[in-house]
Amino acid sequence: MIEPIRYDRETDKLLLIDQRKLPLKHEVLELTNYKDVARAIENMVVRGAPAIGITASYGLVLSVANPGSKDRKENFRAARERLGETRPTAVNLFWALDRMEETFRRSKGKGLKGSLLEEAERIKQEDIRANREMGKNGAQLLKDEPQILTHCNAGGLATGGYGTALGVIRGALEAGLEPFVWVDETRPRLQGAKLTAWELKQVGIPFKIIVEGAAPSLMARGKVDAVVTGADRIAANGDTANKIGTYGLALDAEAHGVPFYVAAPLSTIDLDLEKGQGIPIEERKEAEVLELEGTRLAPEGAKAYNPAFDVTPANLIDHIITERKVLSPPFEEEIASAFD
Repeated sequence: MIEPIRYDRETDKLLLIDQRKLPLKHEVLELTNYKDVARAIENMVVRGAPAIGITASYGLVLSVANPGSKDRKENFRAARERLGETRPTAVNLFWALDRMEETFRRSKGKGLKGSLLEEAERIKQEDIRANREMGKNGAQLLKDEPQILTHCNAGGLATGGYGTALGVIRGALEAGLEPFVWVDETRPRLQGAKLTAWELKQVGIPFKIIVEGAAPSLMARGKVDAVVTGADRIAANGDTANKIGTYGLALDAEAHGVPFYVAAPLSTIDLDLEKGQGIPIEERKEAEVLELEGTRLAPEGAKAYNPAFDVTPANLIDHIITERKVLSPPFEEEIASAFD
C-alpha cells in the first residue's frame, strides 16, 4: 500500500512523498517544523482532503517536538492558526485540527508529544480503515467488468494510503469485478494524468487517460458505467465540493443516465453547513492555468481565473459512499442517520 505520509519517531521528522514530482520522480521530503508543513500543504506537496488533515495533525506534533525558541503551548497555538489557513475548502483539515487541539487540552507535561503523536497516528489509521470499508461498500454498486470514470486523484496519495474514489475501484478489483478506469487528466495541475494513472499502474488496474472534454462522448457511446469521485467537503444536504470539473461531470452523467457516486469518509461531511453555497472555494494562482511545468502557454498579459473546486448539487448525486454505509437520497435524512 502507498504510504504518502509517515512520521519518523526516532528523528521527529515528517516524511512526505512530493506529489509534484510524480510520476517521473519519487522523492520524499523530510520536514521538521510546522511552518514547512504548512507550506507543503499550500504548495501541493501533499493534497487531497483526508491527506491534508493527516499531514496537519503531524504538523502539530512537530510544533511541540521542535518548538524552537518558543514554549510548546505558544508554538502549538501558532501552528494551529497557521495550518488552518492553508486549504480552506478541505473540511478534514479543520476536523483533524480540532481533534488535535482537544488532545492538547487534555495532555500535560512530558507526555504531551506522545499524546499528540498517538492521536495523529490514530487519525491516519482510522482513515485507512474507513477507506477499506468504503471500498467494500462501493463495490456493491458496480457490475462485473465495470467501466468507471474518475476525476482528479482520490487514491492512496490523497488519503492515509488506500483511497476514497480509487478505494472503491480497488474494492471492485478485490471483489473480482475486473474494473477498467477512464482517467480524467484534470487540468490545470493534471492530478489525474500524473497521480491517478500512477496509482492504478501500481495496483495493476487497466486504464486510459482522457481529456475532460472527452467524457460526454464516452458516455454517449455507452462506455461509462459509473462516475466515482472523491470530495473535499459535503454539506448536510449532500451538496459536494470537489476538484473543479466535477460539477460538469455530474451534469454529463445526468444527461446520459450514468450513475454518479461520491466516495468520502464521514469526516468529510460538514454537519454545520446546511447547503453547498456556504462552502468556501479556494482560488489558486493564475500561473497554474497560464503555464505548464514552468512553460508559458498563454500570451503575455493574459489573465486567468483558477478556482480549485466546484460544488455539485445533491440532486445530481445518486449515492454517497461512506465507511458506515451507502447513503441514498434524500441525503439530509441519510446523513443524519449515519451520524446517529
